[in-house]
Amino acid sequence: MLKRFFTLLACVIGVELVGSISGFFAGDIPAVYAQLNKPLFSPPGSLVGTVWIILYALIGLALFLVIDSKERRSKTFAYLLFAIQLILNFIWSIIFFGASHFWIASFISLFLLISILFSIREFRRISKVAAICFIPYLAWVAFATYLSFGLAILN
Repeated sequence: MLKRFFTLLACVIGVELVGSISGFFAGDIPAVYAQLNKPLFSPPGSLVGTVWIILYALIGLALFLVIDSKERRSKTFAYLLFAIQLILNFIWSIIFFGASHFWIASFISLFLLISILFSIREFRRISKVAAICFIPYLAWVAFATYLSFGLAILN
């Protein structure tokens, strides 16, 4: 029981750290965001950080559920998809906010969205709850992809 708890903790904290490190390398995200011309329905910058904290916790929980699942199928492809989406997530902020390559970041966001869809499909085979944990992430990244392309067009 204690091992499961520490595995859960490692998954959630590990994913939260990935997000924090990405934000660190991206620079002053709030300042850059405040200066941009924004498309319709752009959220306030203060909301975005809070949403990501929650989403990273859900992403970590999903990873734990896949790891912890008693499903006998191979989990290798699920882990690969998880790694791909996490790497794309990690580099997006750095490319968008840190390097101001809005168009490149927009296409990264689109690939991230696709990788999340594939992850959900694969997770569902292993743990339905893990797949459900990715639904808010999918919805937010779909919205973020709209924003990313909107920001690229306007800036």
